[in-house]
Amino acid sequence: MLFLGLGTGLGSALIVENLLEPMELVHLPYKKGRSYEDYVGLAGLKRLGKKRWRHHVTKIVEQLKRAVQADYVVIGGGNARLLKKLPPATRLGDNANAFKGGNRLWQKLYSSTQERFVH
Repeated sequence: MLFLGLGTGLGSALIVENLLEPMELVHLPYKKGRSYEDYVGLAGLKRLGKKRWRHHVTKIVEQLKRAVQADYVVIGGGNARLLKKLPPATRLGDNANAFKGGNRLWQKLYSSTQERFVH
């Protein structure tokens, strides 16, 4: 699964066999010397307007999905709500799940750090 977060910028992560791999795909060049993030982040939304921004979101989701060979894409983040139609093989993520997942990762990291100092 590829996760793409549409917010101030563009977040990306790949999950393969229950392993999370944060990715910096968003900084790769896309068009006219600009990155993916420049087109689908908040700056791109303001520069392009909603209609053109949505078009680039669809193109970028399809390109990144193919590039990482993801089975499907979850789109989240604050600006995901601005999409009228989702690109093929995508679904909307819920920000509540992001907070739960982040908390689980933090707890796991915290407990493993504590074990190293106790033993």
